Amino acid sequence: MAKNGDYKSTLKIKNGIPQPSSINKNALIRFREKKKKQYTVDEYISGIVNGSRTILSQAITLIESSQPLHFDISQQIIEKCLPYAGNSIRVGITGVPGVGKSSFIETLGNKLTEENHKLAVLTIDPSSKKSKGSILGDKTRMETLSTNPKAFIRPSPSSGTLGGVAGKTRETIVLCEAAGFDIIFVETVGVGQSEIAVHSMVDFFLLLMLAGAGDELQGIKRGIIEMADAIAITKADGTNINKAEHAKAEYTHALHLFPQAKSGWNPRVFTCSAPNNTGIDEIWNSIMEYKSITEKNGSLAHNRGEQARYWMYETINQQLKDNFYNHQEIKNLLLQYEKNVLAKKLSPFTAAKNLLSKYFNT
Repeated sequence: MAKNGDYKSTLKIKNGIPQPSSINKNALIRFREKKKKQYTVDEYISGIVNGSRTILSQAITLIESSQPLHFDISQQIIEKCLPYAGNSIRVGITGVPGVGKSSFIETLGNKLTEENHKLAVLTIDPSSKKSKGSILGDKTRMETLSTNPKAFIRPSPSSGTLGGVAGKTRETIVLCEAAGFDIIFVETVGVGQSEIAVHSMVDFFLLLMLAGAGDELQGIKRGIIEMADAIAITKADGTNINKAEHAKAEYTHALHLFPQAKSGWNPRVFTCSAPNNTGIDEIWNSIMEYKSITEKNGSLAHNRGEQARYWMYETINQQLKDNFYNHQEIKNLLLQYEKNVLAKKLSPFTAAKNLLSKYFNT
């Protein structure tokens, strides 16, 4: 105890080594410089054609962007990629949730990359119409394929606007082909409206189905079966083999009831098991046979031409819709007209006609 009642502690804290800042300023500067890095259109083309995954991914992000400036740049990139595109086989793969799309794609994808093919997998993920959120889980589900240097997986959120994203997926196909991917898979969210959009951008449409889920033909629309170039009954293993064979017979009979496609191809039905790697080779051989037949008779080229025509008109419709709803005067009037419609002061048809007249007269 010190004199005069002053207390002195016997503990003494020595000055330690000065701690460095928690932020590495040099790293932060490099990060900002990297973030600000913007490529010219020619640099994008060079990077894509030379196989840069980073530049390819950034170019796809531009395509998916809703910014007007990004749209102009992305369209220039697509135009300059067209001469390098068109050399792949485009395969649409669909099926109800739980059918095993990811397992099937991973098994087939690994087989193809082992044969020295370059595979791009473009997936349209389910999105919430309320939150616009997306699962984007394909890279998690396809663990080995996502790390395969000869494979490229790109999920795209549908954000409740399927038509717009499907159009952007078609443009993404062009970039992937320019980057040297000779096989393109387009995976859809499940059986529904998405199949119509995807069917209009692929060469071969593969429908995956489950066996033993009640009446085999009840849970699927006739239109989806008509679009299919092949049907694969998945999970044909263990005690499920007999059910899969029974489903195969039913679908084969159903396909015979439809008129022959203009391509001259007769759709086929297969059974397969991704975990056991059975039936996968037969399905791929069928796709290659289809490609050979349709290339020889000219239907492949004709089909791609019709698809290009379809997407021209689809893009016009999408652009008109986007421009209408983004028009400032229309934005200001929409709520007012909506209130009048709900209050029964105005019919919805008159409201729509008046709004369109104002839009086209501005």
